[in-house]
Amino acid sequence: MGRVRLTLLAIAVLAFAAGCGVQTRTEVARVRGVIHHGAWVHVTVVDGDRGTRVPGAFVRIGRRARISDRHGVARVHLKRRAALVVRVRRRGYAPAAQRFQFRNHPLRTVRVYQPKLQWTMYGVGPTRTQVQLHIRLRPPFRIAWSRGMAGLLEYPAVVSDGVAYIGNYWGSVRAVKMGNGALVWRHDIRDGKMASSPAVYGDEVIVHGMAGTVWALDRRNGRVLWHRRIGSPIESSPVAWHGVDYFGAWNGAVYALDLRTHRIRWIYRSGAKITSSAARVGNTVYIGDYAGRLLALSARTGRRRFSVSVNGRIYGSPAVAAGRIFVPSSTGNSLTAFSRRGIRRWTIHTGGFVYSSPAVWAGRVYFGSYTGILYCVSARNGRVLWSYSSGRPIYGSPVVVDGVVYFSNAYHRIYGLNARSGRSVFRFPDGDFVPVSGNGRLLLLHGFSRLYAVEPRRR
Repeated sequence: MGRVRLTLLAIAVLAFAAGCGVQTRTEVARVRGVIHHGAWVHVTVVDGDRGTRVPGAFVRIGRRARISDRHGVARVHLKRRAALVVRVRRRGYAPAAQRFQFRNHPLRTVRVYQPKLQWTMYGVGPTRTQVQLHIRLRPPFRIAWSRGMAGLLEYPAVVSDGVAYIGNYWGSVRAVKMGNGALVWRHDIRDGKMASSPAVYGDEVIVHGMAGTVWALDRRNGRVLWHRRIGSPIESSPVAWHGVDYFGAWNGAVYALDLRTHRIRWIYRSGAKITSSAARVGNTVYIGDYAGRLLALSARTGRRRFSVSVNGRIYGSPAVAAGRIFVPSSTGNSLTAFSRRGIRRWTIHTGGFVYSSPAVWAGRVYFGSYTGILYCVSARNGRVLWSYSSGRPIYGSPVVVDGVVYFSNAYHRIYGLNARSGRSVFRFPDGDFVPVSGNGRLLLLHGFSRLYAVEPRRR
């Protein structure tokens, strides 16, 4: 009898609610003694480079937080669906924060990126070793997409958070989506050509122009945030460390430019033209000049620590690894190794110009010569371990990714060799200078004026 009365009471309440236009589900819940507040939202955490789900990520929305499950999904209960900021943290990934409107869209995706898989400057990192140790992509490849760049690509793209940034010879800087090659933005540098790679620093893209100006562009849209005129052509690619950009210019000066205040911290005047990019290790900056000198400068003050000579101009960039500094000489036709204190260890002569900056991997040094030969030598004593003749001059630096050394030559080809044995494993019919950059999912092959994204072909 009691149950019948309760049922009749519930029916009466529902009828009253329906007559008043009230949400009946809430009223039914109240009749049953249960009250539901708020709503659930689902945030999926994805590795932005590889496209895989990320489990174990800490997802916070306001005061509410959850850990993403084995499918990379965090189910978070909110008091109300509104425009809220989602913050994601996971070991091995850079923190991410993104604002979403949840009112009508309770399912959202946040992409996070591993810093170790990014390629934010020329030479991969500040030591300029031209080696990406963490990307695992090997031939055979298939082309995922390609895009014309409307001009010579002398220096490679840099890649960060799913976007590639590249400048052509005519000073046109472009941001391209790594996933599909779509153009994000384009900015044409005023009055200038480019002969260097840009660099990613925080939310800025740092660009050096041959008109003698440093430009800082907004990563999102390419808008100029600020610029600083040096007054002499800059062929040096940026290396940013602790908010300072170190580079040389044709006027023979080495600059330390503060990227936060936009002021020059110090200038060192070498007296000879500089095209080399700077390498930085700890508190020391290494750079070469046309007088054939390797300069070691204090990163903090610009004071000279030492100056040592090779047997000709230094056009390319030094690489620092295994306690050594490896320095190419264009007119000296050579590569020389010094200790970190400036003591000469060995020199190898090639019989042709060495414009190629060296790559250093697993105790081996790789560099090309105008003779068309790519050399692999011991980092310890300079002994030639193997060599490969490509038949045409090699201008740019080789690059090592996943045990394969890539290089280009004047025959407009890209070659890939087993970095240990020198055996040919890859060849591509377009190239000229520095061949490769990329991220954890795609490699970028740099043709004469076209960018190609390739991925491993399923065997």
